Amino acid sequence: MASVTLIRGADLVATPWKNGGGLTREVAAFPPPSGGQGAAGSDFLWRVSVADVAQAGPFSRFDGVDRTLVLLSGAGMLLDEIGDTGVVATHALRQPLDIARFSGETRIDARLVAGATRDFNLMVRRDVARGEMDVWRTGDERDAPRALDGDVVLLFCASGAVTLALAAEHAQVVRLDTGDTLRIDGPNALACTLAGDGEVLAITIHYTR
Repeated sequence: MASVTLIRGADLVATPWKNGGGLTREVAAFPPPSGGQGAAGSDFLWRVSVADVAQAGPFSRFDGVDRTLVLLSGAGMLLDEIGDTGVVATHALRQPLDIARFSGETRIDARLVAGATRDFNLMVRRDVARGEMDVWRTGDERDAPRALDGDVVLLFCASGAVTLALAAEHAQVVRLDTGDTLRIDGPNALACTLAGDGEVLAITIHYTR
């Protein structure tokens, strides 16, 4: 049977970066931090978090990790991939819900377009799991009832407010406001419908060993 956990954005703990360039609020991680709430450091199989970026600067390196970053708010950021000869590619995140995908080994320098931003981060160790991310929008006919599957599903309300209805033995209706997350462990094709005036990041984690 699936396990359903509601994570309120207002309850997340903000952890300052060592370089003073921003704050991170960890939403969930596996395994969880040994001390309870707070950043999981680098000892995770997967991790989802929200970051407030106050100034430009380099990203931390995470060997063996696949990263997905989504702009939530702010004027945007430019993520420069740095190679031996300088910038080899740039990920431009200018509109909310713009997405960048890159490996944790890649050297990334972030530039802010016009002031601070907030972004959503998914990090997955590629040797033990893979992560997928979709954007769900209310009012989209394609977002009719969906079957949630995988080992873990996290539904993060990126904007507005949404109502998620779960079916079968988990029949319940949950309202998510901006920054809230519904975590479902072992969903096993659990049916879910979406209503309201918001947008949701749907993250699915599959363990590969």
